[in-house]
Amino acid sequence: MPTANLQIRYNLTMAWPLAFNALLVQSMLLIDTFLVAPLGELAVAALGIASTLIAFILGVEIAIGNGIQLLVGRAFGSKSQEELAIAYWSGLVINISTSVLFFLILTIFDTHIITAITNNAALIPVTETYLSITKYIVLITAYTQVCTALLNGCGKTRKPLQGFMIELPINAAISYILINGMADYQGLGVEGAAWGSLIAVIIRAAFLHLVLKTDLTINLSYPVNRKLSAEIGPQYLEIYPIAANFLVLSVGATIYHLLFAQLDLYSFVAITLIFPWIRAGTQFPNSWAQASAITISQTLGQKDTQNLSLFVSAATRIGMWISVGVALVFIILSLSVPIIYPNIALQTLSAIIAIASLFIALPIVRAYNTIAGNILRALGQSNLVLKIHFITQWLVALPLCAVLIIYLDASIFWGFAMIPLEEVLKIYWFYRFKKHYVSLANKKREL
Repeated sequence: MPTANLQIRYNLTMAWPLAFNALLVQSMLLIDTFLVAPLGELAVAALGIASTLIAFILGVEIAIGNGIQLLVGRAFGSKSQEELAIAYWSGLVINISTSVLFFLILTIFDTHIITAITNNAALIPVTETYLSITKYIVLITAYTQVCTALLNGCGKTRKPLQGFMIELPINAAISYILINGMADYQGLGVEGAAWGSLIAVIIRAAFLHLVLKTDLTINLSYPVNRKLSAEIGPQYLEIYPIAANFLVLSVGATIYHLLFAQLDLYSFVAITLIFPWIRAGTQFPNSWAQASAITISQTLGQKDTQNLSLFVSAATRIGMWISVGVALVFIILSLSVPIIYPNIALQTLSAIIAIASLFIALPIVRAYNTIAGNILRALGQSNLVLKIHFITQWLVALPLCAVLIIYLDASIFWGFAMIPLEEVLKIYWFYRFKKHYVSLANKKREL
């Protein structure tokens, strides 16, 4: 029976690869943004719009993956290879079907979607070009995300990390050459960034496929006595509320970004440059929270919750300290923007400085909610977490942001301030329900 300290150590062995996995997921946008920035504000704006749409779809796929991840953790904890295989194949069908649907939407309605976001005639064709290539990433990532969820749920978080370590340098090198050219090759500009990312994602998918094929401890042969068509429905019903929690946040983040697109060009470019760093930085407390949820899921599968309260308290405390470290890194980032992006316009730099205090504080006010939300999901309270996110984001923060930007012509500071405000509104409810349901789980064990 593992003690709380042993569970924390186990959590740490899963969390640090998860953190770097998540960080490198964002590397595609970070690399593209960094390499495209010298091409000028128009290229960055096109990248911002297209990458926002792609990030939303990837968010949906990651949401499904997080649902699969907890099911895999429960099956792994109970040592059931049969349930493990069912979770994998059901998740694969659900995620690939979702990616095909979004791919068709981007193929058929790409121009309509882009023109609904911007009416800049020069910006539209550049965005269409980038999107016409990167839309294929959503198909490949549907598979890689299920592979990643399976490995993470089994506690093998280092394997997906190795895949991203292969992808990162390939993405950077190929994108640089395709954007800027080499020798007699002139380069493709923004289009080159899209091709570099797509090639790198395909290579990562091949690596993960090889990992699963050669791992003798994981048997993914589908059980002959269970029909897949009969299992997808029940599996979906378990995945759906877990995925919906992540989906609401992903859609909300996309709408925030689309609202920011209504600001002046320099303000939107400022947020486009900063957002990948925010996503990357907040992945560290996010990954600690996900590792905590996996640990709790595996514990529930083992039917051993004796040290649950101690583990939850320690995990929450460590997660908050991680968020403070991220905030300190963001302070350094705010001071280093002129060095990182030396060619940006002064108006863009001023806009970044205007919101520096907000994005520095964001990881701290968001961390507790992330940790508590993941703990509640692992305890089977995904619908409750969904309600908290939906009410605070969709009924309060997003409408306020829309009113401020569209009707009151507010500055970038007040528009961006709605994101940390949303997190502040959630803290009380997550604190209250986390305490209640952890206590309830302990009482069930005693009975």
